[in-house]
Amino acid sequence: IGGSRKSPIERFWNGNNMIYILQKAVSVYLSFKFYVRSRFSYTCWHFFFFPVHTSRQLISLYTMVQNPNMTHLNISDLVVLPPLWIRCDGSDPEHTCWLGAEPLKAGNKITGINFYMVTCDADKTYFANLEELKMAHKMKHHSSIVVTKGFAQYELIRAAVIEDTIVESESNIYVDITWNTVDKILETPPLVSAATLNITLESGDPRSPVYQLYRELQFLLALAEGLKTSVTEWPEPLESESAVELVQEFLTDLKKKLDGYCISGSKNETEKIKCDTAAVDSSIKSIFSERGDLDFAEQLWCKMRSVSSYQELIECFTLVIKSLEHGEIQPWIHQGSSSLLSKLIQQSYHGKIEVVSLSGITPIQMLLEIGLDKMKKDYVSFFIGQELATLTYLDYFISTSVDLQEQVHRVQKLHHMLEIMVSCTVLLQFKHENLFPLTQICMKYYKENPLNEKHVFQLPIRPALVKKFYQNDHPEIWKVDISSGHGQKEVKTTWQVSTNPPVKHMTSNNTGLFSDSTVNGSSEERMYFITMAKCSQVHFT
Repeated sequence: IGGSRKSPIERFWNGNNMIYILQKAVSVYLSFKFYVRSRFSYTCWHFFFFPVHTSRQLISLYTMVQNPNMTHLNISDLVVLPPLWIRCDGSDPEHTCWLGAEPLKAGNKITGINFYMVTCDADKTYFANLEELKMAHKMKHHSSIVVTKGFAQYELIRAAVIEDTIVESESNIYVDITWNTVDKILETPPLVSAATLNITLESGDPRSPVYQLYRELQFLLALAEGLKTSVTEWPEPLESESAVELVQEFLTDLKKKLDGYCISGSKNETEKIKCDTAAVDSSIKSIFSERGDLDFAEQLWCKMRSVSSYQELIECFTLVIKSLEHGEIQPWIHQGSSSLLSKLIQQSYHGKIEVVSLSGITPIQMLLEIGLDKMKKDYVSFFIGQELATLTYLDYFISTSVDLQEQVHRVQKLHHMLEIMVSCTVLLQFKHENLFPLTQICMKYYKENPLNEKHVFQLPIRPALVKKFYQNDHPEIWKVDISSGHGQKEVKTTWQVSTNPPVKHMTSNNTGLFSDSTVNGSSEERMYFITMAKCSQVHFT
């Protein structure tokens, strides 16, 4: 494992180089005949983890082939191997789940080996005492001075409330907190700690204040897919009236305006344009409200997003084109639009428009173009209006120099970023000073990477910013590192309690460690796992 791949032992080992992970997949045949004269081999069947005694044998072989004192092996060129970690089955009394070994180097030469053992202690009757842990470390490593460092991870989104309802979704917002000098086991992190907010958010939660905008985006994606495959799956309409009826009413009102009629009492004048942004929840209206500058094409999109069939799509555009041809309407549009409909509108100003064949994929492309224009302006209005980005910085996301499919992909990125900002505003009450750096982090990532709603966006914060969300909650992970020595002579003991086991096959050995959590008025029993990681060293010279 190396590069950007997540290490399964990152909680217990903080190396940043490539490592070997040894585990049994289906059947594994191990042979060390290239390193030692007497060939050692082992065949494993069906099991995913190695027995502890076998793991110790493999660690011994790994050490032996790198030991320069093993001259009888006749190894001419010793190679320093990457660190090795082996998944164990926990069959020993200490329930060992990981064994690890890491070479100690001086330049290009190996001088020794660091050994690691990660265990899940099965003793439910005993709970760790920090002073006892420190004393055990001192005795094991003959140290007079030890240093402690704490780490805690809290889940924030589980405790956040919208309209008195606990939010539950696949999304995850949690905070990692680290601090120096731990005074007691399970202490609450001090406010002077370093904290990092971790955000993984999937769009489309029906409780999101921008869920209606998400549905609008889904219609846009359906059109883009139809343009690509020539097969369009029409979603459920977002309006009660048919799209043809809405478009006909819209055109009639515009014609009456052109004829000089006063229709101030009509529904379309007294009501705001029924576009998705008007459905924004009251808790977020202050930062995401309906634009007041919708041009003709954007208002038409708000009507035609109710289209439920290809035939209905053609009927709508037929009504619009006939009105333009006969000069019944003279709509205004924003500058800069390159859509086919915008070109027809501009031509209508001169009394003549080109003939457009409403067949094949042309109507779908026409609707996709005006939808893209409208939604781009929605997102730009939010990010600029909240002073989270400049138009120059947003240019990548709204550029028309790429094809329509790529434009749609970039609009998806804009929506994902919007969902993140809205969630942090509603759930965590973030202000501009926190939203601005988060926006820059998200935009930098999405300028370089494809859409990835499973990506973890990280934002350094002060613990005080989110303390109220975790101060009465139990951590998902709490651990203390006890260390002594410096550089390559540093050795460390780690004690950890977590809601997830260090390896998937381990079962909880200390339920009831905390009192039951209460979520949304009901009791929730949580299982916790106690894990110990110990280190020792062997020097060859």
